Amino acid sequence: MSTTMQILIVDDEVEFASTLVERLALRGIAARSANRGLDALALVRVKIPDVVILDLKMPDMSGLEVLASIKSIDPTIEIIILTGHGSAAAGIDGMEQGAFDYMMKPVDLTALLAKIEQAYRKRKVAA
Repeated sequence: MSTTMQILIVDDEVEFASTLVERLALRGIAARSANRGLDALALVRVKIPDVVILDLKMPDMSGLEVLASIKSIDPTIEIIILTGHGSAAAGIDGMEQGAFDYMMKPVDLTALLAKIEQAYRKRKVAA
């Protein structure tokens, strides 16, 4: 994977988000995390990520609201939604609103890495 790839992880589970940032860094992928929707939007405005890993359940705003806001900042940013609690319908809603794909938690790291690479390739083709 490219070392220039920029990933933003948005999840209110602080330990999950920070662990994912570390695991991506071990693979040479630049990643940052935010634990609230508003913080994520602030980070997106500072440095546009290529791919966002976005949890749907957050304390300050819904993942779908964050998705819509990110897409309004830059529609080419690819977003992979993480959803749990059997809420596949919400993941499908997200895809209808422009998300690249969705995955159920707990997420398999190998599958997530493959999905990130696919999303990154799609963004680079669109750019």
